[in-house]
Amino acid sequence: MTDNNEAVANALELLMINQNGIGAAVEELAKWVAERGPTEVAHNAVNALQVLDLNAEGIASAIRMLRRE
Repeated sequence: MTDNNEAVANALELLMINQNGIGAAVEELAKWVAERGPTEVAHNAVNALQVLDLNAEGIASAIRMLRRE
């Protein structure tokens, strides 16, 4: 793997770790809102989590591809 690909893979991995942390926080907030507030807001948060999960799969795939080269 080239140094450039390694740097990109490392940066993507850090972004994915941050994304996972944000996802965990959004999940906690969604649970809190679902128990206390409008279900529509909780539903929107769950939809946002689904997008984060979908994008995490793409990021993980790119990292694997970069590390194979």
